[in-house]
Amino acid sequence: MNEFWNQWEPRERATLCFIFQGSEVLLIRKKRGLGAGKINAPGGRIEQGESPADCAIRETTEEVGLTPVGVSERGQLNFQFADGYSLHCTVFTATEYSGDLVETDEALPIWTPLDSIPYHEMWADDIHWLPGMLAGAQFTGFFHFDGEAMVSNELVWR
Repeated sequence: MNEFWNQWEPRERATLCFIFQGSEVLLIRKKRGLGAGKINAPGGRIEQGESPADCAIRETTEEVGLTPVGVSERGQLNFQFADGYSLHCTVFTATEYSGDLVETDEALPIWTPLDSIPYHEMWADDIHWLPGMLAGAQFTGFFHFDGEAMVSNELVWR
C-alpha cells in the first residue's frame, strides 16, 4: 500500500448500501450533492454518534423509502480528491427490507439486473471493486481523484 494512505485521515465518513432482490440490485440516480447525476447505491454521511450500519439503514430509508434489514459490511472505500476533500465509505449489503420504494428529492431508485450494471454512468472506481463485491468478495479500496477523473487506485481483497 502507498505510504500516503498510512498517514491518511478522512475529512468525512459515509456509507453505501446495496439491496439485492433476486437477480437485481437497487441503485439510484443521485439528484444532488457529490456525484449528482451519477448512478450509485443509496447512502450518505455518518452523523455524530451514529454507527456506519445505522447510517446505511437511515440513509437508504431517507433516499428510497426502503429500510434494509440485516445489513452486512462488505468493504471499505477511501477517497482522496485533488482539491483536498477526503472521504471514507463503508459498503454494506442487504437481502431483506421493509417499506415501499419511492423517489425522493435526493434519489431516483432503479432496480438493476446484476448483469446490466451501468458502470459508464457511475464513479470511475466502481468498475474496479463492485464486480468483486457482487461475486462475494470483501475489499478495501484506495482511490485518488481529480474532480471526477480517477488518478490512481489500489484494491486489497480479503
